[in-house]
Formats: sequence, C-alpha cells, structure tokens
Amino acid sequence: MVKENHTRRRVLKATGASVIALGGSGAAAGREDVREVNVGFDSASARRFAVEASNDVVREFDSINAVTIRVPEQAVAALERAPDVNYVEENNRMHALAETMPWGVDRIDADVAQTNGYTGAGADVAVVDTGIDADHPDLQANLGNGKTYHGSSWSDENGHGTHVAGTIAAVNNDSGVGSIAPGATLHAVKVLNSNGSGSYSDIAAGIEWAANQGHDVINLSLGGSKSATVESAVEYAYGQGSLLVGAAGGSGPCSGSCVGYPAAEPEVIAVGSTNENDELASFSSIGPEIELAGPGTNVYSTYYDDTYQTLSGTSMATAHVSGSAAQVAAVGYSNTDARQRLRDTAEDLGLSGDEQGYGLVDVAAALGLNSGDN
Repeated sequence: MVKENHTRRRVLKATGASVIALGGSGAAAGREDVREVNVGFDSASARRFAVEASNDVVREFDSINAVTIRVPEQAVAALERAPDVNYVEENNRMHALAETMPWGVDRIDADVAQTNGYTGAGADVAVVDTGIDADHPDLQANLGNGKTYHGSSWSDENGHGTHVAGTIAAVNNDSGVGSIAPGATLHAVKVLNSNGSGSYSDIAAGIEWAANQGHDVINLSLGGSKSATVESAVEYAYGQGSLLVGAAGGSGPCSGSCVGYPAAEPEVIAVGSTNENDELASFSSIGPEIELAGPGTNVYSTYYDDTYQTLSGTSMATAHVSGSAAQVAAVGYSNTDARQRLRDTAEDLGLSGDEQGYGLVDVAAALGLNSGDN
C-alpha cells in the first residue's frame, strides 16, 4: 500500500478556505492568526507533514525528533491529528529563577575540598542561562566555549547567568568571590534574553548543544511549565552522559507539589533552597521531585558588567549543587554515579523530604572528606 503524502495544501484544505487569507494583506493576514509551535514526531513523514504545513521553519534539531515552526492557527488541529505526530505545543518561554537579592561555599564544605587539593579541574559545566560576562575578572580564566540563541554573543546582558557561574567556578585569585569548583571550565549557553526569558525551543537547543559537546554538568537555573521538547532534550542529554541540575522554582510555600520544569523531570536533580539557619527558604518550591537542597538566600557572587551582586533564589541553590557535581565529575564519577554519590553524602537537616530531598549537598563528604580535614 502506498502511504498518502501529507502536504500543506491538504492541511489548509482540511481547515477551511479562510486560511488562504493568511497569504494576503490586511486584517485577514494579522499576525495573531499565526502560531509558533514545537512539533514532536516519530517518523520522517510526520516531520515532512509539519514542515510542509508551516509558513516557515524556525528550528530543526540535530538529535531530537522535533521541529519548531510557524503555522496558521487553523492548521494546528490537523497537525495534532496527524499520524506519528506526538505533540504540538506552543513555543512558550521559561524564565530565570531569582528572588529578592545568595553565601554557601563554607556551609557545604567546599573550602575543605579545596584545602585538600580538589578544585574541579577537568570538569566542564554548561550554564544554560542568560550567558556569562566574558570579561569578568573572576570568570575570564575559567571560560571555555559558548553558544548563543540570542544575538551574536554569548556574553551576559542580564546578570543572572554570570551570578550562577560565579558560584560554580569563579577563579581562585585572592579577590572577588570564592566558588565551589574554582578549577572547572565554564561554558556559556545563552538561551535566555536580556530580560531573562527564552523559548522552549531555545532552551531545548541549548541543552542539546551542551550534551553534544560532552559537558559533564548542565546547570538549569530556569523554569516554567512542562515542555515536551525540553523533556526530549533533557532525556537526550542524560543519555549522553551529562548530569543535569535544575532549580525547583520560587513558588513556595505551597501545598502538594509546585516544583517547576525542567527540574521536575526525572533525569534532572531538582534543587530546593535553604537559608543561613538551615531552614527552608521562604520562597522555595517543594514536592516529591526535590532531590537535594543548596544554600540559596543572600548569595554574593559575580554579576554582569564586571560587578558583584547579592541574590536569592533556587537558581543560586542550584549553582551550589552544580559546583559540587563538577567536583565529583572531576575525580571520575559518571553522571549516574555522581548523582548517587551526592545523594548518599547529603546532610540531613531534619526537613521533610519534599523540602530537602536527600538533604543539603556536602561537597567534602562527596569527595570522601569530613569537615575537620583542613
């Protein structure tokens, strides 16, 4: 049996002649009638169907079965019904997760690790965020390659990504701020714009790119609603050997679960935030997806334009876990073994599992040290 080809002509015919007006001028061709969507598919014919139904193709992925297209509103239903099309989702946006204004290197014993010669050297950490300030004196020596999905440069114009990067791996240069893994290499993956916002498609592409570079740790201090496209990218990256660490979000306190995505995906370590008193931070999202906690209030770190800033949020807590993961990766742990090691050595703060998961990350303990090994 010969399988009938899907074509854009068939989609438009199925959804009514009014669609033809999209190609003309005036009110009938208003931009509100065109939607940007991500389409997941299981076959080459379904991919071709989506592409041929579109006004234009925004992005095609190298390693996941999805395509981002702009398509007439009236054609979406036909796409959703098409054979081998897994999903059609709006190409919505995720946002940098930061609250009011982050300290925790000493609290998670990163200083003990460094005193004993552990710096994270050899580990590669992708910061999937707003970019990293390429000229910051506390970061410049540790910067590797980068990728941007906003503008021509991966340098930071917001500050959020630079702040996260500083906690993970600001250089040990006797000035500025200390970090968890001062010998690790940072890679800027700019998926959020200067306002701290980026599409599902941009974020998925950034995760995919980092995985294809072979980066050991992927820091995801961002979040929003569930995206099947981002989920596919997360699954791919984990399968490629990257350890993904994600911010739980700032929707606390809440009842039940309010952990955001992609942190809530099973392949991602979902990180909640604690304060200086080892209490759950007031803003920290909770839920059964929480795997580890990290210091996330009043954290002082690098900021864009060669400056420093104090911020709070699960974004900052996530950076503490990513820095710890870099230290463990640097001594030879795989992504799955590093994840288990961080769980096994976390410090129980006496909080509920929905608040702290396995506990507060402890980088010294994960490396087989104790707090007295100075």
